[in-house]
Amino acid sequence: MTIIGWVQIGLVLIATLLLAKPLGLYMARVFSGERTWLSPVLSPVETGFYKLAGVRREDEQGCLSYTFSVLAFSLAGLLALFAILRLQGVLPFNPQGFGPVAPDLAFNTAVSFVTNTNWQNYAGESTLSNFSQMAGLTVQNFLSAATGIAVAMAVTRAFIRSKTSALGNFWVDMTRATLYVLLPLAIIVALAFVALGLPQNLDANFVATTLEGAQQTIATGPVASQEAIKQLGTNGGGFFNVNAAHPFENPNAFSNYLNIIAMLSISLALVYSFGQMVGNRRQGWALISVTIIMLVVGTGVVFWAETAGNPLLHGAGLDVAMGNFEGKEVRFGQSMNALYAAVTTGLSDGGVNAMHSSLTPLGGLVPMFLMQLGEVLPGGVGSGLYGMLVFAILAVFVAGLMVGRTPEFMGKKIEAREMKLAMLAILILPFVILGFTAISAVAEFGVSPILTPGPHGLSEILYAFTSAAGNNGSAFGGLTGNTPWYNTTLGIAMMLGRFAYIVPVLAIAGSLAAKPRVPASSGTFPTDRPLFVGLIIGIILIMGGLQFFPALALGPIAEHFAMLAGQSF
Repeated sequence: MTIIGWVQIGLVLIATLLLAKPLGLYMARVFSGERTWLSPVLSPVETGFYKLAGVRREDEQGCLSYTFSVLAFSLAGLLALFAILRLQGVLPFNPQGFGPVAPDLAFNTAVSFVTNTNWQNYAGESTLSNFSQMAGLTVQNFLSAATGIAVAMAVTRAFIRSKTSALGNFWVDMTRATLYVLLPLAIIVALAFVALGLPQNLDANFVATTLEGAQQTIATGPVASQEAIKQLGTNGGGFFNVNAAHPFENPNAFSNYLNIIAMLSISLALVYSFGQMVGNRRQGWALISVTIIMLVVGTGVVFWAETAGNPLLHGAGLDVAMGNFEGKEVRFGQSMNALYAAVTTGLSDGGVNAMHSSLTPLGGLVPMFLMQLGEVLPGGVGSGLYGMLVFAILAVFVAGLMVGRTPEFMGKKIEAREMKLAMLAILILPFVILGFTAISAVAEFGVSPILTPGPHGLSEILYAFTSAAGNNGSAFGGLTGNTPWYNTTLGIAMMLGRFAYIVPVLAIAGSLAAKPRVPASSGTFPTDRPLFVGLIIGIILIMGGLQFFPALALGPIAEHFAMLAGQSF
């Protein structure tokens, strides 16, 4: 590790934190229905959409209606994207002449982008047409992110309101998230990416002659526009197979900085919006502190593990002064590779600028563990906020047990119903991840696609289902996921990780909105102080991570000790 490396990491995180307050305040105004500087331009467009859809913005929905709207809208998006992929061969903007996507792969891809996962069992530049990339994937990059933001706003209102069943209107929240937040930012970031060298065109592939005289096919397309919403919406699905390691997606250090800042900006700002909307900005900063502390620790472990290098290479007489650079881009350096790996998995982004399967065992353990913690650091846009609030509910419950009082959070009493629903949400991830991993690790159809047998092979499977259930989308690249078994089971894992979590979360919101707000008293446990920050970190580590320790011990931890002993798999 180097000082200059930590300075780079610090500058990126500081820039993101400086954006959190103004962007958080802006989003708080948007979702409170207040006028913003974009209202003169966008308000008529917003009103036009409501008229076309028959939506009355003043009609609010209760828990069941809001949940049904989320599920119905997502199902419609899934069917539409599946149809686009299957009919790709007869649709326009297909200069490469790509045919239809196979049914199981089309199912996996449709589920992936609708659930904000963006797991990709294909190479985008050799599989999908420009139409599929734009009208299919990019549209869902906007809409899946907007759905997560809408759910987060419904949960936020549950803490603001008292003795009501109304959580807002999903169609209004989703429209405002798209029009006022995602679209303006995506335009700005896309233009910045074009200025930094990313392609933005509708051209077919072209052939270039290399210095050796060989012919090489070069793919281009609407890269900058997809890259912008890919990061802002914490989607992560790249235009190219190697994602942000490709020079057309991430050509230089400045584009790399912008990638990371774009990934973090909305998710962190939404946490600040929560504090603003509930009338306690300190609460927002407390939750942001949890995120930053754990991201810095995760980044530090990856940075240390990768700069320490691989002792097997040292034993072979190779110079390891630069650390482990296998699967990495030299133009970014170890520090920015480490920060990107931690951020993309602390979020539910999944984009990569280095190959996670090539990380050292401990370096690869960190991204996997950050996903297993529940994708709340700060998590996907919207989903990270409501996931963090579930852990906050668990934390105040534990605090209540310690002092013998009924737990309260933001003026709402946390009782048996909320705790049961919170535990139901928390248990979804281990049930899906460990269940599918166990089956895949013993069945021939699950083991045969592994590239590297032994502990690393188990890590490939465990990482895949962790990424799918956590709606992340990154991968240990050694696993060949484009098989009927993995396309189907990973698709199911993505749906359960998204919607089986959203349903109990919205049920919690409905229950809390119906309760009166209780004024704070001398016995109320303060949740905007450092003590609560420490408590919630402990709860996240115990409830989110401890249940995965046996599986991690058989995978990356076993591989680490084998590496120290001079063995390779």
